[in-house]
Amino acid sequence: MPHAANDGEATDHSRLIEDFGVRIGRAMGWPPMAGRLAGILMLSPAPMTLSELQHALGASKGSASEMTRLLMTHGTVDRVKVPGVRQAVYVWRDDAWAGCLHHQLDQTRLLLELAETARDHSGRLAPTQRTRLRDMHAFYDFMVRQLEGVLDAYKRRLRTPDGHEPR
Repeated sequence: MPHAANDGEATDHSRLIEDFGVRIGRAMGWPPMAGRLAGILMLSPAPMTLSELQHALGASKGSASEMTRLLMTHGTVDRVKVPGVRQAVYVWRDDAWAGCLHHQLDQTRLLLELAETARDHSGRLAPTQRTRLRDMHAFYDFMVRQLEGVLDAYKRRLRTPDGHEPR
């Protein structure tokens, strides 16, 4: 990872990476190391190899690999093969936040499918349990529709020159 110009910048950079670890990690339900990795890649001016990420995190190769896979699954990081270079590199996606939202939408759709299946097989349950399953279905149906709208609005916003919602 490129080094900061002076010790003050390096300290600020390290604090920011730690802050990412705590805040993004907690908010996204990720381990703190995944949050730190997100911060490292987001702030890196160039793609990084797994060895570079391992060194920057002070982690084992297995842990660094596991955290990169987690971030790839969540739509924020890509693994890229550079022609002529033996090792793949990892890069923060330009559309990482849309990727993250798309991952949340996919997970919510899976829960909606579960709610539909459960509701369809609830005929012999007591009214209280049927109501709970109906409520679950209503919630996830609502959430899928809302997340689809949010994702569409966010993508439209990204396409505007100033980053503001088109009128």
